[in-house]
Amino acid sequence: MYRAIVIGASAGGLYAIRDLLVPLPSDFRIPIIIVQHLSPTSENYMVEFLNKNTSLNIKEVDEKEPIKPNMVYIAPPNYHVLIEEDETFTLSADEKVNYSRPSIDVLFYSAADIYRKDLIGVVLTGANDDGARGLFTIRKNGGLGIVQTPSSAEAPQMPSAAILEANPEYIIEISEIAKLLIEMNKRSD
Repeated sequence: MYRAIVIGASAGGLYAIRDLLVPLPSDFRIPIIIVQHLSPTSENYMVEFLNKNTSLNIKEVDEKEPIKPNMVYIAPPNYHVLIEEDETFTLSADEKVNYSRPSIDVLFYSAADIYRKDLIGVVLTGANDDGARGLFTIRKNGGLGIVQTPSSAEAPQMPSAAILEANPEYIIEISEIAKLLIEMNKRSD
């Protein structure tokens, strides 16, 4: 039974994330936590954009907030997102990791430590290597690894790096990732 899904994206990620979330039903139970690289000074328009375009409950991560089913959480600009043992969020302004804050690897490492085999990690389009080592850690801890096919990604570097580093179970296009997550959600009921 999967207890959480973590998703990382960078260049081209806004529309990739939308395309992944749109097919998910409004009663999708497994909590989803997303890091999308954004400018540190940008407003987090992702929440509004995704709420308009999907039937899911989407919000920005708040400090010490408990992780709940039926929710999609978006990392705020300029903060790393970590998951604590009590399944709450911590926001950190520590140094950038892989030139990024929020860093996909930071989220993936902490989620892998808490959820172990009950975690799904997804790496989408992006122009750097963030997420590759984190997905490796998810896999090493028994979680499931999914990567967007580099040929279908607007920026193929991040999925390519994740494939090389993590040897994920699935390398598939976004529409297939959505179908797979729906299937995993049904199994987790």
